[in-house]
Amino acid sequence: MNDEAALAKAELRQLDADFNNEINKDKWTVVQFNPETLKVAFANQLATPNGAGDQRGTPARQFVGAGTTKLSVQLWFDATAPLPPGALPDGQTSTDDVRKLTQRVAYFITPVSNNANPPQFVPPAVRFLWGSFQFDGIVESMEESLEFFSRQGRPLRASVTLSISQQKITEFAFRDTGQAAAGGAGSSTPGTRPLTQAPAGSTMQGLASSQGRGSEWKAIAAANNIENPRLLAPGQLIDFNVRRS
Repeated sequence: MNDEAALAKAELRQLDADFNNEINKDKWTVVQFNPETLKVAFANQLATPNGAGDQRGTPARQFVGAGTTKLSVQLWFDATAPLPPGALPDGQTSTDDVRKLTQRVAYFITPVSNNANPPQFVPPAVRFLWGSFQFDGIVESMEESLEFFSRQGRPLRASVTLSISQQKITEFAFRDTGQAAAGGAGSSTPGTRPLTQAPAGSTMQGLASSQGRGSEWKAIAAANNIENPRLLAPGQLIDFNVRRS
């Protein structure tokens, strides 16, 4: 089994309206590059009781209403890089437009009818999975940045920032992964880190040297399909997680 097959990939799965069961498997999507970090924020709604201003000392604050939990995550997509199974529907393995990948994520922020009478439109409930990490909620916001275009004007690389929230604070969910991840904590596997953005005026050799891989710059350039390694396009994304020879 190769490294890519053994790597646990983050996923987005649709849930039913009660957040109990996973549904519509054709809408699930597997991320291309695992995020570097996940940020989870918890908040309680607090209020100072009426009349507290007449009391001496610091008035006690009381919990009112429900708490909230929010997950913030940034995902990267690259139409020129290999796609994991499940990144596109119907077994597709390639695309020439990165928005064919990001539209799979945008599905989870698009309101759909909940079949009520009269009908109400709400975004689908979503489950974010990555190994043992699980977070259920509603996509609150999505920001897409198109990072690199082909000569024909097709967007090839993009980053998507998602904010997923739930209107409660619950115990952490630990999903059973079945077995320990292959490779161990010290392994360097493609997809475990986001891509590196090239500054204006940078070269492939200089960037590779800054990553401690100066002698491998030609192989890295070839793996990233870079035509001119002597002058990288500003903002160009480089995958330094290519297999070492």
